[in-house]
Amino acid sequence: MTIQASPYLPRRRVILVFLAFALAYFLSSLIRAITATLSPSLTAEFALSAQDLGLLAGGYFLGFSLTQLPLGRWLDLHGPKKVILAFLSVAVMGCLAFAWAEQFHSLLAARVLCGMGVSACLMAPLTAYRRWFDRNTQLRANSWMLMTGSTGMLAATLPVQWLMPLWGWRPLFIVLAAMVVVTMALVLLLVPHWSPPSQRADPVALNTTTSDGYRLIWQSPYFWRMVPIGFFCHGGMVAIQTLWAGQWMTQVAGWNATDAAGGLFVINLGMLISFWLWGLITPRLAKAGVRMETLITWCLPMTFAALLVLVTAGPAVGSGAAAVLTVFCVGSSVVSLIQPAVGLKFPVHLAGRALSAYNLVVLSGIFCVQWGIGLVIDLGLAMDLYPVMAYRVALMTFAACSVLSWLYFILKRMRPGSAPKPLNPGP
Repeated sequence: MTIQASPYLPRRRVILVFLAFALAYFLSSLIRAITATLSPSLTAEFALSAQDLGLLAGGYFLGFSLTQLPLGRWLDLHGPKKVILAFLSVAVMGCLAFAWAEQFHSLLAARVLCGMGVSACLMAPLTAYRRWFDRNTQLRANSWMLMTGSTGMLAATLPVQWLMPLWGWRPLFIVLAAMVVVTMALVLLLVPHWSPPSQRADPVALNTTTSDGYRLIWQSPYFWRMVPIGFFCHGGMVAIQTLWAGQWMTQVAGWNATDAAGGLFVINLGMLISFWLWGLITPRLAKAGVRMETLITWCLPMTFAALLVLVTAGPAVGSGAAAVLTVFCVGSSVVSLIQPAVGLKFPVHLAGRALSAYNLVVLSGIFCVQWGIGLVIDLGLAMDLYPVMAYRVALMTFAACSVLSWLYFILKRMRPGSAPKPLNPGP
């Protein structure tokens, strides 16, 4: 099962490799998003404050973030197959620890462990696709991986809500651990082994693979242009989607837990469709010379308008809360195009580190936005604000940060030497 002649896999093998990785990312996203649906139960059982809830959800992304830089080196050196199998074994332990937790600190530690365990579920396939798939297939596969992630988030809404009265949340995590074990078996059978560069074949690649290699990424103006928008707009999208959208519907719009799960289902269905469409059209846009920067410049204002509606309307948004939140999340999905562009910007032997470095930015944003919104809410409550007003102030603060990051993205383009890149930049 080693790659020898052509760097690209045949079509049938491409499909099998994609499906194995997609199942892993499906479970990663399900584990990530499940706290939004379980938040009422966890809040009641463990007496969680808004800050505790934000920290618990963000703990997953903290664990994710802790592994990203070493993960990039390991992916480039050892390959996606070995790395993802090692990490998924940690995910199994994290799910079991969460199921058996009796205190908040135990829940948080297990959540961090889960995040560490599934932290290779997107970076490993993206690194593999960079080497084994041709350019157009990469663009499509990257978007469809995110679509698979949205399917996992979809499964974390109404299906989980329906299973809760039958099983409870603890058995759900035991089932998740078993599903991760099955996924490991599929990856073992279907994913090819990685062949690191040899000294004769590519001495430059070998040198940058066995050394740090991040220096070339940190020195890239292209990378730093993407950092603020990745932190706030991409990270914020996931933070809202996986936690605060559900809380907004219950705490501000006045929905019950079942209706909020239905609202999350609608949001995640919208995200699934948007990523499917990006997968269809990005190769065509690349051929037509449409710049990724142009799409981001014109699509993100839609998300700012949605945030403005939520903040100004407050409880008056009522039954339209899910629709407005869907507009925010779907509009924000355009920033997902940055990740494959970053991977294509750097040579193939640095792909793992480039992708992991940018992913660290996004994950740090998710953690900070999830926890930060909770901190602002609790601060508002401590200042005797009504709960609804505290939520509105928190969302307004996040919106201001997002707009500033978008303006930086636009103004950075205007500086000499930072001309826009095509949708598929790089070699």
